[in-house]
Amino acid sequence: MFYEPEGYDVSTWPETYWRASAPAARHYPPLETSHRTEIAIIGAGYAGLNAALELVEGYGADVTLLDAAQPGGGASGRNGGFCCLGGARLSAATIRRRFGPEATANWESFEIRAIERVRDNLERYHIDAKPCEGGELLLADTPRRWYALKNEPLPGNARLLDRLDLKNEGLQTAAYYGGRLVSCGFGLHPYAYVTGLADAAMRAGARIHGDSAVQAIQPDGDGWLLRTARGQVRAKKVLMATNGYSDETLIPWLAGRWLPAISNIMVTRPLSITELSAQGWTRTLMAYDNRLMLHYFRLLPDNRFLFGTRGGLSFHPASVAEFAQKARAEFEVIFPHFATAETEYAWNGLVCLMASLSPYIGPVPSAPGLWIAMGWHGNGVAAASEGGRRAAQAMLGAQEAPPIIARQPPPRFLLPRKLALRTLMTMATLREGPMRAL
Repeated sequence: MFYEPEGYDVSTWPETYWRASAPAARHYPPLETSHRTEIAIIGAGYAGLNAALELVEGYGADVTLLDAAQPGGGASGRNGGFCCLGGARLSAATIRRRFGPEATANWESFEIRAIERVRDNLERYHIDAKPCEGGELLLADTPRRWYALKNEPLPGNARLLDRLDLKNEGLQTAAYYGGRLVSCGFGLHPYAYVTGLADAAMRAGARIHGDSAVQAIQPDGDGWLLRTARGQVRAKKVLMATNGYSDETLIPWLAGRWLPAISNIMVTRPLSITELSAQGWTRTLMAYDNRLMLHYFRLLPDNRFLFGTRGGLSFHPASVAEFAQKARAEFEVIFPHFATAETEYAWNGLVCLMASLSPYIGPVPSAPGLWIAMGWHGNGVAAASEGGRRAAQAMLGAQEAPPIIARQPPPRFLLPRKLALRTLMTMATLREGPMRAL
């Protein structure tokens, strides 16, 4: 494990707002038998469940999903609920230089299709994930970053908002100089979405087993044998879709190619209309800033405020508490009129970064039938949903299904990963400093 055991404990769920505000989810029993299946999927999150739906509905495949917890126990059930563009940490210029001129449009098309996929899933499977106002706002916290944002090429569906525009449009803070608003994407209830997908996959015919951590993957004739604590599955093909919660001892090839990073979320008590008006933030639009250790936030449908921060080096309780205190202080700098709104929920989880800074959807080299779909870089609601579908298509022969930037196996990090993470956070702290009011 990359972090302390506390970060991977599936015996207790974090006290998230999402679970508290959703109907009780179906409990999927652990695997307690030995059986054969055509395709086994490890991980019942957005990628794994979408892959299962694609395989069962589109190809009539026999599919078994195994999860160490229950569907949504990992990042899919505890993220910020941003269905938005993203999934890679590469600029358009870098994509063009590294993968060729067609790769940029190919990736942009994937991003848009990923958002449409989530919307289609909600409608097709009748999932009440409480979708919110469409659009996403990128905010600049320094004059230099605001200048850079104003001088970047503006996507066709985007517009710039200066401080006065932000105030007039109900998006006022005390810390940002301006922002770029794009019209695509929307907020949702991530736990309702993932548990709705699980129910849809079960109805479609997929077998789902919770509390069934895979302890070993072994070659077995022309397929693979997966062992859990109480059972085993023989499969012709296997898809690992566990993202930041991956166990690289199962697939040693993964070692050093990915990095799990901690993301933290707090949710306040419901805010009054007076508090919202005093602050000048009255919309349910998704928003985030352009800091390296970014902040992301949105007003929820019940007027609670969700505030997320990237960072932290440990799941040790003292370290978690210290980082939560820092995040709360930054929240109060950005939204001073919400300073008296108590934090009622706080939790954390893991996002997944790849050494390539792009997802990987493809086979494990020299392991026929073993596949991976992971590396959504903190934007997995949409990207992992569509990525899971593309992984399923690729496993059954559609080699061009994954986006171009996700087909190339990632290299290993140049530095030891814990050193790389610590170095990155130290650089961010020195370069950016604390949040400051204008």
